[in-house]
Amino acid sequence: MLNRRDVLRNISWLAGGAIITPALLHGCNNEPALGWKPAFFSDDEARFVTAYIDTLLPTTDTPGGLDVGVDRFIDKVMAATNADTDELLPMQTGIRDFDEDARTRFGKVFHELEADQRGQLFSDAEKSPRYQPAVWGTAVGEQPPIGFYRSFKSMVLWGYLSSEQIGTEVLVYDPVPGEYDGDMPLSATGGRSWSL
Repeated sequence: MLNRRDVLRNISWLAGGAIITPALLHGCNNEPALGWKPAFFSDDEARFVTAYIDTLLPTTDTPGGLDVGVDRFIDKVMAATNADTDELLPMQTGIRDFDEDARTRFGKVFHELEADQRGQLFSDAEKSPRYQPAVWGTAVGEQPPIGFYRSFKSMVLWGYLSSEQIGTEVLVYDPVPGEYDGDMPLSATGGRSWSL
């Protein structure tokens, strides 16, 4: 026969197990933490975006893409411009296709690959059609269809080059530009481009 002391002990063991089990299971998850909560992307898509940006713009003597928040910038842009749709967008389809290509070639999704494997995928993707030169927004010549790799790379570079840290610390920044000099030598800016 159970007495009150045994019942209370069993209930506390049960409650403790209910609290600790999810923590233990979460600890078994070997996925890296993002460090931010995506508003548009799923966690797997956000891991892809993070790995893509880190492969394209790693931290060197200049800040990398993740250092200036390009991953969060793209997530916010996508959330703001696609808030009214529940359908799968071309970017999400491109992420899944790129992951599937990585899985086919290396047995893992893109964000789980080693740096040299990611580099191989990028080298192959660089052979895809490029944006044609344009005059006032109109392509000069026939523009072949641009795939996911190029369009996403363009978005990553846009986010990177328009970040405040890159615009003020890496590129030459003059908040009140002076006169226009169309023949200024590059040595006048220390070999750096202008941010404006």
